[in-house]
Amino acid sequence: MGEEDDQQSPMLKSISSAGASQEPPKRTGTQLTAVAHIIAGVIGAGVLSLAWSVAQLGWILGPVCMICFAGIAVISTFVLCDCYRYPDPEYGTTRNRSFMEAVKFYFGEKQQHICGVFAHEGLYGTGIAYTITAAASVRAILRSNCYHQGGYNAPCQYEDSFYMLLFGVVEILLSQIPDFHSIGWLSIIAAAMSFSYAFIGSGLGFLKVLENGTIKGSITGVPASSNLNKLWLAFEALADVAFAYPYTLIVLEIQDTLKSPPPENQTMKAASLKAIVITTFFYLCCGCFGYAAFGDSTPGNLLTGFGFYEPYWLVDLANACIVLHLVGAYQIYSQPVFATAERWFTYRFPDSGFLNNSISFKIPLCRAFQLNPFRVVFRTTYVVSTTALAMSFPYFNSVLGVLGALNFWPLAVYFPVEMYLKQKKIRAWSREWICYRAYSCLCLLVTVVGFIGSLEELVGARLAEKIT
Repeated sequence: MGEEDDQQSPMLKSISSAGASQEPPKRTGTQLTAVAHIIAGVIGAGVLSLAWSVAQLGWILGPVCMICFAGIAVISTFVLCDCYRYPDPEYGTTRNRSFMEAVKFYFGEKQQHICGVFAHEGLYGTGIAYTITAAASVRAILRSNCYHQGGYNAPCQYEDSFYMLLFGVVEILLSQIPDFHSIGWLSIIAAAMSFSYAFIGSGLGFLKVLENGTIKGSITGVPASSNLNKLWLAFEALADVAFAYPYTLIVLEIQDTLKSPPPENQTMKAASLKAIVITTFFYLCCGCFGYAAFGDSTPGNLLTGFGFYEPYWLVDLANACIVLHLVGAYQIYSQPVFATAERWFTYRFPDSGFLNNSISFKIPLCRAFQLNPFRVVFRTTYVVSTTALAMSFPYFNSVLGVLGALNFWPLAVYFPVEMYLKQKKIRAWSREWICYRAYSCLCLLVTVVGFIGSLEELVGARLAEKIT
């Protein structure tokens, strides 16, 4: 249920603050910080697969799909922004401070539980995908240096597992950050990194096109061994693009950090539009320049698949930016899961010292830190589990496709649209109602075909690995 303005959101309440002041969190966010949060959350592992996606879909369908998914992201975000306050989207006294809280307010606990399965699976799965991608980028830096020193035919092979473990250790430390209100600096750094590697990837692709003297690729994309296999790959490509855009799960969490006036929904809509335009520009550059440069040989991951060897230091820099960005983005997508779990356990065990007591310690030359035992144990276990699954299924494109398809319709389309229809009290079978329903059904079809194609590729990759 939404809460009144003078109450702190349980989704963002830090257990470690028990016994301290229970004042509501101070909202100081601006349009700039919101854009940073969005870009840090959106431009991530997904951008690296876009050249491969364009290669599977071809020169017409590839760019058109990216623009269409950008439009879907705008629509979903705009309707969700108006659901933050109730009954009036600008001046309503009831706030819905998280996606899950809004679903419960508008539809009740049963729908919230259903939504929760998709929401937390999506957030959790994103952590897995980011772990895979970060490890691949660390490995790419090592291979790039090895190729530079030993030549392009040197046996430069490195395992991902160690670097996944290393990434997990860093995330365990950062996961002790209390909540969204404490990671504005992390989002700004992550957003800067995402700009950097997207720009480098686009630039390398453009320079490769100039070096080739021709634009590679075709209208129909990469040929496949059969029409059925081509269909699976096209479906997986759609799902990869779907993974690259939606961020509806964190929209209300970000909006709850914004100061007002102006009304939060206006600021959030302006920030979202700017962030999506910027993101789409870089997506088109990365996807199209990558395909134009490599054609049918376009790698699954533009910066770790070694389409580029030189300048090696620039490839290293791009991959370093990816790692730094994903360190922050992992936290952006994990904080809502942490908040939900901590809220639930605090509600069930309000008198537990393990949940409510904090341990204070001071590091030389730093301020004192407050650590809550439950937070340390739960968040560490969470990070360890995502790392373990990433090590078990290190298939970049297929994992992105499964996650993108599975969560695209329910979280990016269905729930935002249904909440908006209820918020605005739109009459059934009116023109606006029919348009939103048709839009929802079309997106459902995309989810189904994308999931089928990605799952087929994921299972096929796993079986092939066991056979070999």
